[in-house]
Amino acid sequence: MLKRSYFIFVYLFSWLVFGAVGLALNFFCALLMLLPNRERHGPAVREIIRRLFASWSAWLNATRVVQVTWQGPGPAGLVRPAVYVANHPTLIDATVLLARLPDAMCIFKPALLRNPFLAPAAIMGGYASGDTGIDLIHTVAEKVAGGRTLLIFPEGTRTDTGRPFNPLKPGFALIARRAGVPVQVLIIRASRDLLPRGRPLWRIAALPARVEVLVDQTVDTGPDRTTNEIVADVQRRFAAQLGSTP
Repeated sequence: MLKRSYFIFVYLFSWLVFGAVGLALNFFCALLMLLPNRERHGPAVREIIRRLFASWSAWLNATRVVQVTWQGPGPAGLVRPAVYVANHPTLIDATVLLARLPDAMCIFKPALLRNPFLAPAAIMGGYASGDTGIDLIHTVAEKVAGGRTLLIFPEGTRTDTGRPFNPLKPGFALIARRAGVPVQVLIIRASRDLLPRGRPLWRIAALPARVEVLVDQTVDTGPDRTTNEIVADVQRRFAAQLGSTP
């Protein structure tokens, strides 16, 4: 009982700290948005975000609330520039991955732009909004071709309960082909009830929980390959590591 109480307290405290630091970061970024040439601060903001996520991940590990482990090369050995694709079983996937990926950006939901507690950091970090269609693909591909790393969850949302992964959307392949960079597959395995889709934040998972990240194969995106072939290759890697094709 005492052990369970410890994990619940630390779990809730961790989210409280996460929220407080997030508010402070977004307040700081809101001030930066008032400066001229705000784009030049993007790399510094992305590095701050990466370090904050790395610190939070290290805290979860140190307290044993959520054990986060990686299989594969360390940060220095990760491919760059590249499009990183991962399955999406939990709410904390992006924080775990952005803590390790070099100069990474995400594509966030358009609704986030209307959230004053989240939008400033996303905008200052140079992340892209998913509401601009083909223009989004061109803009993001240009940034990736220039040396940036893109993290994208091709399922589009967290994995449906009971599925190994959802059907994949082809946007990541279009971006990678246009940018002329490879697709690096990441496989996430996590405790089943660690904030999956449809589970409210206040429902505490069985603790301690785990998140394991496997740096899997790199998929070629050369000019002789079609978008469908690239998507099929990634889907095969997901199926091989996670289970049957959806």
